[in-house]
Amino acid sequence: MEIGLMITSFGDVDQADVAARAEEREYDAVWVGELWGASGVVQLTEMACRTEEIELGSAILNVYSRTPAVLAMTAASLSRASNGRFTLGLGTSTPKAVEDLHGRSFDRPVRRAHETIELLRRFTAGDGDPVSYEGELLSAADFPSLDAPVPIYHAGLGPANRRVVGRLCDGWIPHNIPFSHLDEAFEAVADAARERDRNPDEITIAPYVPSAVSEDSREARDTLRQHIAYYVGSGDGYRRAVSMTFPDQAERIAEAWRRGDTGEATAAVTDEMLADLGVAGTPEQARGQLRTLLAETGIDRPIIVVPEPASSSVAETTIDELAPARL
Repeated sequence: MEIGLMITSFGDVDQADVAARAEEREYDAVWVGELWGASGVVQLTEMACRTEEIELGSAILNVYSRTPAVLAMTAASLSRASNGRFTLGLGTSTPKAVEDLHGRSFDRPVRRAHETIELLRRFTAGDGDPVSYEGELLSAADFPSLDAPVPIYHAGLGPANRRVVGRLCDGWIPHNIPFSHLDEAFEAVADAARERDRNPDEITIAPYVPSAVSEDSREARDTLRQHIAYYVGSGDGYRRAVSMTFPDQAERIAEAWRRGDTGEATAAVTDEMLADLGVAGTPEQARGQLRTLLAETGIDRPIIVVPEPASSSVAETTIDELAPARL
């Protein structure tokens, strides 16, 4: 079992310092996302230089804003900078980010993910042969592959995107798929893997585990409640993922969010949803929830995610109290 920590904006705290702190607290990996404001690649580079043994991963870089060639060079460079500690986590992101921020068309996201990852495999194969690729969306010719066979994970939520994981990837990063539904959701991954004569047991399951810990249990639970409401309310893919187990509740949250009533949306997140979508409570409660989660599911590499609404105190407490040495 490996436990990772997602490093996001923790106030004015330097993120490389958080990575060094995670290494001291025996986390197995740190993961960095990227949306707007800071380059995840630059942050990971600094973390690679400030740490010695902890694994590093992107969770996630989207498949639209960088070409497969740039992603291949990025993965190769980060692997070298970290002495082989880097995992490339990819995803399609959302129409809002791709279209309104990057000015790209959110066209055929599943096919875009498939071809990007397939081409990345060839670009990083290390056999020295010129890469030739002609897909429906992407193409390449006459450039030799790089000697950088990095692990590639994909954050596929819908069944078609989960099949991309099974066909091509080393790992799966589910987000907002209820934990009780993970085994069933993984079947799409497993079926696609078997069709390619791949062993599904060799595909790592590395879900986000939104976590909030405080001596005040209500503060922790309210923090997680806000986090869930935001994702269900603002992203159709996340709403559909949550709807696998909580269809009526997800629709109520999304409807309230569309009306601009974030308070009602947050209040509509039930205790059952909290228990199936994250970890929240006092240190003892949260550690117990995490231990149970890891014991009862097929999770290989959980990624502890401190929700964005968390106060600096909750963020610090969560990082310290859910560290592997405390479990």
